[in-house]
Amino acid sequence: MEEKHYEQIKETVYSDTLENGLQVYILPKQDMAKSYAIFTTNYGSIDQSFVPINKEEVVTVPDGIAHFLEHKLFEKEDRDVFQDFSKAGASANAFTSFTKTAYLFSATSRIKDNLMTLLDFVQDPYFSDQSVEKEKGIIAQEIRMYDDQPDWRAFFGTIKSLYHHHPVQIDIAGTVDSINKITKEDLYTCYHTFYHPSNMVLFVAGNVDPQETMQWIKDNQLKKSFEPANAIKREFPDEPNDVAQTKVDINMPVSVPKALVGIKEPQIPDAPEEFVKKEWMLDITLDYLFSKSGVGYERLYREGLIDQSFGYEAHLERNFGFTIIGGNSQEPEKLAEVLKDELMNLKQHQFDQDTFERIKRKKLGQTIRSLNSLEFIASQYSHYQLLGIDFFESIHSLELLSYEELDSFLRTWIDENHISTCFVKSE
Repeated sequence: MEEKHYEQIKETVYSDTLENGLQVYILPKQDMAKSYAIFTTNYGSIDQSFVPINKEEVVTVPDGIAHFLEHKLFEKEDRDVFQDFSKAGASANAFTSFTKTAYLFSATSRIKDNLMTLLDFVQDPYFSDQSVEKEKGIIAQEIRMYDDQPDWRAFFGTIKSLYHHHPVQIDIAGTVDSINKITKEDLYTCYHTFYHPSNMVLFVAGNVDPQETMQWIKDNQLKKSFEPANAIKREFPDEPNDVAQTKVDINMPVSVPKALVGIKEPQIPDAPEEFVKKEWMLDITLDYLFSKSGVGYERLYREGLIDQSFGYEAHLERNFGFTIIGGNSQEPEKLAEVLKDELMNLKQHQFDQDTFERIKRKKLGQTIRSLNSLEFIASQYSHYQLLGIDFFESIHSLELLSYEELDSFLRTWIDENHISTCFVKSE
């Protein structure tokens, strides 16, 4: 077991890669009353076309299958796994994103019992034709519920305007039509390909003993057998650099219209250090423009174009990236126009070194404060580990970021061909 100490944040992570390929990370925090564990597979909604384990030909599975699989793993032949966690005093959950699926729990006692439950239920799939058909109705209802939410429709409407072919434009849950095509065999194919231990990360944090906890995990894994697995071959369509549509209109019953501006990231750095650097530069730039103390936000607020719903977010992954900015507005077209104006004139802003250093200190402080949350640490560490990046070292990357690097980024970030708008208005 390796031990890595991070002097800057006074934390030590214990890690090991088990014989079956599972990467395990343990962060002891004895001052915490609770413990938290997250078991993550490098498999999300965009992984639709791939070569199944021990096969040679590429297959394409129905949209929404990763999310469907997440639901089904909790249901066993004789019980619902949520009950197992509840009986042991734990709160459990799971989520599917574009690139990963994660299963988690938090508890203040019986940590070993809950950790074994987490490992065992994820590594013991049970799917029947009858249970799969039953689940289709449940997930179809969930899809329809999200279809009625203006924020969700606007979010995916913006992504669809950005991308021509990339599966990131497809709703994580799929569509009612696509999930109705899912079979028990599809689920097993995806499960055995992507849920191999060598494609997964387990992170445990909290009031635990690292040596004891690691031994629990090793003993658990030694009782199980897994086929040898090669690197997973995934296929993605070629994606042009420009946006698919410059404008998308969505009509649905809303009391206040919405306007979102999307920015497509055509160039994703391959090197981990450059990837992290780009994330920080995006974060700093968006803060400078659109945080509540930002120059762009002041203009939007002064002109009465936004309310408390206004926000922004940036997503950067291995083979796609985008930023979305906007919210409710009584003048959605004008809001979009001003947002694009702020972005296109970014080079003219007086983003001096003092401003850069101030925002950098702010970001560093926010990140350090976030380390008080076990959930934040575990999810972020797991996320970056699947990208080949050490999350705690990424904090040091922020400290090393120079004004000259950001200035160079600002001069090349925005291209008019990479911007789209999405409006949600009343029918």
